[in-house]
Amino acid sequence: MHRDKGKLLMVFFIFSETFFFIALIIAYVYYRNFSDATDTVAKHLDAFRAGIFTLFLIASSFTLLFSKKALLKKKYTNFKLWMAITILFGVIFMLGQVTEYIGLYQKQITLEKDIFGSSFFTLTGFHGLHVILGIIAFYIFIILPQKCLFIDDYDPKKLSFNNPKNIAVLNVECGNVIIELYPDISPKS
Repeated sequence: MHRDKGKLLMVFFIFSETFFFIALIIAYVYYRNFSDATDTVAKHLDAFRAGIFTLFLIASSFTLLFSKKALLKKKYTNFKLWMAITILFGVIFMLGQVTEYIGLYQKQITLEKDIFGSSFFTLTGFHGLHVILGIIAFYIFIILPQKCLFIDDYDPKKLSFNNPKNIAVLNVECGNVIIELYPDISPKS
């Protein structure tokens, strides 16, 4: 049941993010096509270069899938390798965005330049923020000990404890979590 709630929450999150980006794109298209706003920035963009960096971001989706498959097969070394490649591709994409921003700023193209500048930097800035947050989240998957992901599932009946009445066993999705309670230290436990 928890898994279904998690999937539903993820679907809502993805839809909310999608609508957010659609709203930004619609605002840009409206101002570009239905207003007197001038567009002096678009001609300075290198679509081919941006396309190459976008390919890295798209490729990171596939490496993420490979990472998930390795995790489900409990091939943790492969999981970490594919996750590291996913992070690398995300970092390459972000380096492309940063160098693009630097180039635009050197040409005096800023957020305040015109409607395209403000739309472009707002849209790509929020997208870049999402990519950075993804990179951080994936990095955490690699460096933090994955107690729930990387432990064997022990049967608590086969383990011995000094004081079995102080043991609580929680059977969660990833296996058994065994908690030893200390009533002398925490009398309200």
